[in-house]
Amino acid sequence: MGRKLNVVVLGLTITSSWGNGHATTFRALLKGMAARGHRVQFLERDKPWYADNRDMPSPDFCTVALYDSVDELAERHAAAVRDADLVVVGSYVPEGVAVSRWVQETAQGVTAFYDIDTPVTVARLERGDTEYVSTEVIPGFDLYLSFTGGPMLDRLEREFGAQRARALYCSVDPDLYYPELGPVRWDLGYLGTYSDDRQPTLNRLLVEPARAWERGSFIVAGPQYPDDKIGWPANVARIDHLPPAEHRRFYNAQRFTLNVTRADMVAAGWSPSVRLFEAAACGTPIISDPWPGLETLFNPDEEILIVGGSEGDSEQVMRWLRDTPSDTARRLGRAARRRVLASHTGIRRAAELENYVAEVNATPMVRAL
Repeated sequence: MGRKLNVVVLGLTITSSWGNGHATTFRALLKGMAARGHRVQFLERDKPWYADNRDMPSPDFCTVALYDSVDELAERHAAAVRDADLVVVGSYVPEGVAVSRWVQETAQGVTAFYDIDTPVTVARLERGDTEYVSTEVIPGFDLYLSFTGGPMLDRLEREFGAQRARALYCSVDPDLYYPELGPVRWDLGYLGTYSDDRQPTLNRLLVEPARAWERGSFIVAGPQYPDDKIGWPANVARIDHLPPAEHRRFYNAQRFTLNVTRADMVAAGWSPSVRLFEAAACGTPIISDPWPGLETLFNPDEEILIVGGSEGDSEQVMRWLRDTPSDTARRLGRAARRRVLASHTGIRRAAELENYVAEVNATPMVRAL
């Protein structure tokens, strides 16, 4: 590890995990940064929907300051941004283009855009949507940190002018996610908010096996499902909202857990969900839909089970659930946990970010303002 960094992050939220995946991502990463000796401040736009649902108002691994407008941000926090070794602007920050311009004009250290929504961002840019970032400000960042790796990184540089596009995947906090003893209640479970593009895969990989195997026990946790239209089988339990504090217990109560990926993430590839790492950290065996790059994160059949993406998927899932010996399932879960602890923790991501910052400092580029 190199010198200790003074880091300022301007993100969507870290104080509230309500209705977003950003808070969990920032918490794991910044806790890792603090564990490696860096000083971190998080600047968050004060929004009423987060103010009413703050499950971590005062993290112990970073300081948090709320602001009401870009003007207040500039007035109160210019010195912190100017003096920081690294300033990170996250995706979906309100008035993100204005915030990015101000950061690029003010910061004297390394600047980075952290895209926690890369496929969504690219689709927005293609149709001229500049809600939180634009092609004008992207070249002004020293780093473009992307939730999506693989070929997308070259595209970000080639088509959108990113100076250095680098993968910085989500991660997991192993202090919060780990195996624990308790009753196993379900043969297969799934955690995720309803989406039209995911539901056909969920039907194929969970609902249809549940219909075919009446003795099996299944569960789907997450909000916004039109339950009256889906027609859940009687052996599929439902939880409408599962707070993050309950996720570890949820995963540990499953024999297998299911990972289903959004269509835009499948198309881009190399876009792991934090739920994937959380389940693996709990040592719960994972069944996943296929997408490019998954095999670079977990070894198929040794650390994860990947269905083929065909009409026979339902039968394959049912065979795994009914026929996999308990010791084989436990071995799969333990292998996935070892992989996560070695490669996908917040401390690991913090080390990767340090290397990216060192890369910038070793070969600085001229910023495009």
